[in-house]
Amino acid sequence: MRRLHAEERRARLVLRHRLAPAARATGPVEATRAVVALHSTDAATVFLSTWARTRDFAPEHLERALYEERALVRMLGMRRTLWVVPEELAPVVDAACTRAVAARERRRLEQLVGQSSVAEDPSAWIDKAAAATLDALAARGEAFTSDLTRDDPLLGTKLRLGIGTRWEIEASTASRILPLLAAEGAVVRGRPRGSWGNGQYRWALAPDGRPDIDTAVAQAELLHRWLHAFGPATEADIRWWTGWTAREARAALAATSHDVVELEGSTGYVFADDLEPVEPSAPAATLLPTLDPTTMGWKLRDWYLGPHGGAVFDSNGNAGPTIWWDGHVVGGWAQRRSGEIAWKLLEDVGSEAEDAVGAEAERLQGWLGDARVAPGFLPPFQRSLAR
Repeated sequence: MRRLHAEERRARLVLRHRLAPAARATGPVEATRAVVALHSTDAATVFLSTWARTRDFAPEHLERALYEERALVRMLGMRRTLWVVPEELAPVVDAACTRAVAARERRRLEQLVGQSSVAEDPSAWIDKAAAATLDALAARGEAFTSDLTRDDPLLGTKLRLGIGTRWEIEASTASRILPLLAAEGAVVRGRPRGSWGNGQYRWALAPDGRPDIDTAVAQAELLHRWLHAFGPATEADIRWWTGWTAREARAALAATSHDVVELEGSTGYVFADDLEPVEPSAPAATLLPTLDPTTMGWKLRDWYLGPHGGAVFDSNGNAGPTIWWDGHVVGGWAQRRSGEIAWKLLEDVGSEAEDAVGAEAERLQGWLGDARVAPGFLPPFQRSLAR
């Protein structure tokens, strides 16, 4: 059994995730495929993750791929998280992860409708609200949630969330039905309101014709792609990224051609015949955003985080903006209200690395220009830099 040390894993990461300047992608679709999918919980992350991996990137390049060419699709997927995935991978993610998520979301909504006392038969009521939503979207073409609540009184019906807690609020039926319909593949998210960093999306009917794939086949295909980008990885890493049960992860691994390797203190898996030594890239600085797929890609992170996990992740396990040098995390950054990119290193990396980080921060600041990003997940360390 071959042993892969942390240094070799980091060299693979830098090249395959397009973090080395010489390895940067030519466009958003290529950059997305390099990491299988981009986190989209925070709207700006998709753009900043693409910027870090792409040559000569402008926001309109990604907007065109998302909203005009539909070469990239925003959808709920692994771990009930919102992602941007290449169009050809969307049916795979749907079958491997989203179907199960959608079924759970429908059960939760049925419970919510019942607890809100708006219908004696929650399932039938949801079907009626879903039909009204689809009719309203068909008439409008595209619409924000607030538009639909005005189109049909049923969609404006208030549901009570967090009943009996101090967080109890009311939400419109449309705001709960639309994400469910998206998970079920009936609607898609379109252009946001305002700038590219806004997470309030228009909704539209989904295009017809998405192929129906067997769940087990889809899970094996998704793992195949993920191992190529993120391997070597442990079973814990596989389960973390996909959100699968241990049984699902092991079945997918058994159906995927792979090799077993020894990692530092654990057993890992790589895509079959993917053990050729990697020539390290020249050390380079990279600034990655909140919830970037590389920072969030593994459950076991010591080999690229070192002792910095407590600083760059919040208590819920969400990664803030990170500084990378030579394939591992060495600090964090944030954008101030003035537009300045403030940064701080967590270890001594030498003057050459510090200069490179400073240059990369200036490059990002220049690219952002007048745009301001306000991450939804900003751990205390990075929050302190934003002041």
